[in-house]
Amino acid sequence: MPEPNCKFDWENNPNKLLDYLESGVLVSNPKKIHFYVPSFTHFKTKYYTTLQNRFQTFSITGNRCAQNCAHCEGKILGTMQPTTTPKKLFEGALKLKQDGGTGCLISGGCLQDGTLPIKQFIPTIYKIKNELDLTVFVHTGIIDLETAKKLKKAKVDLALIDVFGSEEILKKLDIKSGTKEYIKSLKALQKSGLDFVPHVIVGLNKEKITNELNALKIISLTKPSAIVIIAFVPIQGTKMAHMQQPSPEEIAKILVATRLAFPKTSIALGCMRPKSKDQKTTTETYALQAGVTAIAFPSEETIKYAKTNSFKIIFSSDCCAQIYLDRVY
Repeated sequence: MPEPNCKFDWENNPNKLLDYLESGVLVSNPKKIHFYVPSFTHFKTKYYTTLQNRFQTFSITGNRCAQNCAHCEGKILGTMQPTTTPKKLFEGALKLKQDGGTGCLISGGCLQDGTLPIKQFIPTIYKIKNELDLTVFVHTGIIDLETAKKLKKAKVDLALIDVFGSEEILKKLDIKSGTKEYIKSLKALQKSGLDFVPHVIVGLNKEKITNELNALKIISLTKPSAIVIIAFVPIQGTKMAHMQQPSPEEIAKILVATRLAFPKTSIALGCMRPKSKDQKTTTETYALQAGVTAIAFPSEETIKYAKTNSFKIIFSSDCCAQIYLDRVY
């Protein structure tokens, strides 16, 4: 993808970011888009149906999370298959392989310091890679260089990490780590040689997007394999259940900022974002105009829009972070 005829100004007025939409300057030529529909959620349109049992998500802590962030409180973990011992993790991976699966995401709740208690599972991950030949992604949380090197040695394909750029937001989420820990983690992942894909959450502060822009600034200190943009969704029963979710325009601002700041990096609009039909399609249309290279679980209207506007479309039943390999450029 050629660089846009502009450079991202970190001090730029965020409201001006939307001016780039519909201009065509952010979209690759020829236009291509990967639509990812991983099989942990059923997806069916007239264009594509999810391939079942292809990709699974495992939680090595079950539904327990000592960090207990205010926006999730461990409830997202309840959507994952619990594999709380190395034996259970291997059994889950083996069944996935026997059912025709090709890959998995290993995640879980964090300890109070923001780290994932992954170390006892690393030998099992190595076994999964060697004996089952599955693609393995690990959602790491805060991570040090030693652990990152061990994951690399275990042949982990990709590390995912949420990045926050504001001490105010971290305090609001009850996260004990500071932004310095995220910088150290990204640099540790890069130094270890692991491919890594940072995730940025839009909408944790309704009044401004400083956190998101600062998160992108932190990420720019390294060379990520790809970037995933997701958005805050209020979860019933959490401390932040009352908060309003971000608008498509707010999400679009960060998508545009990401494309301008990382002109040669693959960018995905991830699966965690507002799901109402109007918001969903509008956000996805903005994403296409903002030059993203991947969208998870697109609406039928978005697929139709892409076809009408001459995008080459590639469907996949893998996780959208797979865009780090399925490069468009």
